[in-house]
Amino acid sequence: MVSIYPIKILFFLALFPVAFFWLRRAWRILVRRDFSEVALKKGEPPADAQRWAPYEMAINLVGGGVMVGVIMAVLLGWLEYQTWVAIAGTTLWMKIFLSFALARHAHGIGQPKSRARRS
Repeated sequence: MVSIYPIKILFFLALFPVAFFWLRRAWRILVRRDFSEVALKKGEPPADAQRWAPYEMAINLVGGGVMVGVIMAVLLGWLEYQTWVAIAGTTLWMKIFLSFALARHAHGIGQPKSRARRS
């Protein structure tokens, strides 16, 4: 019989780098005023990245804060496995969806396609 315990440990350990990268990203935007990772689409920030920086910073700060809260609650024994996995999973997906939506909104619809000229 296979134990699920190693998977629980793996899920928990995965929270550390996720929280670190999200909080580091918020730090870079808030303190260092580095907008190179704001609303990325195909690896490129929008032309007016500073305009979208507060939203990206908030998404990363809230997501990273929730992950740190989950880590602390698990270490203190306040949350059961089902509960902390649900919180962490929901936070992960919401952060991904919100960052994706922000990037698409910040880059706009794009350049309109030129219509073929009628001869």
